[in-house]
Amino acid sequence: MIPGQTRRFVSRLTRNTLALILAGGRGSRLKHLTLWRAKPAVPFGGKFRIIDFPLSNCMNSGIRSIGVLTQYKAHSLIQHIHRGWNFLRGEFNEFVELLPAQQRIETSWYEGTANAVYQNLDIIRNHHPEFVLILAGDHIYKMDYGPMIADHVKRGADMTVGCIEVPLERAREFGVMSVDADNRVVEFQEKPDNPQSIPGRPDVALASMGIYVFNTEFLYQILIEDSDNDASSHDFGKDIIPNVIQLHKMIAYPFRDEETGKQAYWRDVGTVDAFWAANLELIGITPELNLYDAQWPIWTYQEQLPPAKFVFDDDDRRGMAVDSMVSGGCIISGALVRHSLLFSNVKVHSRTKLEDAVVLPNVEIGENCRITRAVIDKGCRIPPDTVIGEDVAVDAKRFHVSKGGVVLVTPEMLGQELHHVR
Repeated sequence: MIPGQTRRFVSRLTRNTLALILAGGRGSRLKHLTLWRAKPAVPFGGKFRIIDFPLSNCMNSGIRSIGVLTQYKAHSLIQHIHRGWNFLRGEFNEFVELLPAQQRIETSWYEGTANAVYQNLDIIRNHHPEFVLILAGDHIYKMDYGPMIADHVKRGADMTVGCIEVPLERAREFGVMSVDADNRVVEFQEKPDNPQSIPGRPDVALASMGIYVFNTEFLYQILIEDSDNDASSHDFGKDIIPNVIQLHKMIAYPFRDEETGKQAYWRDVGTVDAFWAANLELIGITPELNLYDAQWPIWTYQEQLPPAKFVFDDDDRRGMAVDSMVSGGCIISGALVRHSLLFSNVKVHSRTKLEDAVVLPNVEIGENCRITRAVIDKGCRIPPDTVIGEDVAVDAKRFHVSKGGVVLVTPEMLGQELHHVR
């Protein structure tokens, strides 16, 4: 098949695919970052939200029919999608459709990932897709879904699972697959205590990315069967995948870089340590995740803000940033920012030093502060002379300190109630 024919084949498949992004999870491992927002709505990378990555992947893959399933504290997520993702044309069957838990079929909220999709079967049927692509809404990566769908079709699979290679010691955090020589899945373990390694590679396991391609009619069948099973927890990993392996054809699709053939970039930013590290990776000279890639842009909603500004050039207060990313609307006023990532509208006052810090939007940091190895949540007002990240015992009395020693600071911890409930 010549390249032009291949592209047309893939574009036909993506045009007939409905993507469903599971974005209802709380993300409790992110601690206070998800106290007032769902995990997919957490800011990431200076100006984005986590949800922007799977949404942008769909756009860039040619998939323009998308449903976003929401549940837990979804207001900021819904607001973000309304503001930033309403540019598609419905008359061309292009849309990003919000699918909140609304008890359409059952008198309950979403009770598992499979149940969330099941409760929207009538909406899926109304769109008449040939294939359904199910995505997690809380991972950071860039992926063309077209080749995966094409592989699904060419292999005659009932279900295809996107997978990555992970170190064996981390594999217990994932669903782990065993495959035969043709990448057919023969066994699946959900977060096993003793994960199986890839044959011939004892330090590596094959893990599910939470990305699934289904033939639509087959998806209807297995979801209805699962709903009728009172013993099921109605989860794709725990219930659907083990059942499909026994009776149907499930293929593993390794996620690799198209140019190098090596493992592609993928991050689960589900803990404070992982979130902090993944953000700071972006400021490297040649980071694995290139946000400056014009061939695969990450789309988002962003305020119209003035450029970042650095003021004062005195010996005792010099506004500067080194090895850092600084977003629009920021003012570095006589402060030093080193190896840090600042989101929009951050104000840093004189004689303050930030190092290894991830500072979310609309934060103001007073004079004479020292902050290192920290995540500062949106809207915080850090008082002058505050020291964070130098004494774990002191930090732990006021803030959350992660296993890796990263300090998470939220407005509530500072006595600043941004979310009034009374």
